[in-house]
Amino acid sequence: CQADVAASFQKAVVDVLVSHAVDAAKELGFDKVAIAGGVASNSALRAGMKENCEKAGIAFYYPSPIYCTDNGAMIGVAGYYAYINGVRSGWDLNAVPNLKLV
Repeated sequence: CQADVAASFQKAVVDVLVSHAVDAAKELGFDKVAIAGGVASNSALRAGMKENCEKAGIAFYYPSPIYCTDNGAMIGVAGYYAYINGVRSGWDLNAVPNLKLV
């Protein structure tokens, strides 16, 4: 069923993210790991990171879910203020991931 496929996919992604993060922290000699942003609100990821970091002796930090938002609202507000300040772009506008907002 669809729910089983979705759950299996989530578990596979969480397993890879957690193992890579913990392995990288150990390899690089870090004793702390943090997650943030929208992905940090995923309860399976939070639980997996917490469990595996504890086993590896790595401190794990994560914000309360209320603070785990993605950039959508921030970009929307930045766009609003740019618009009311007269900023306009043509259809040839392209994404610039490191564009300054000020």
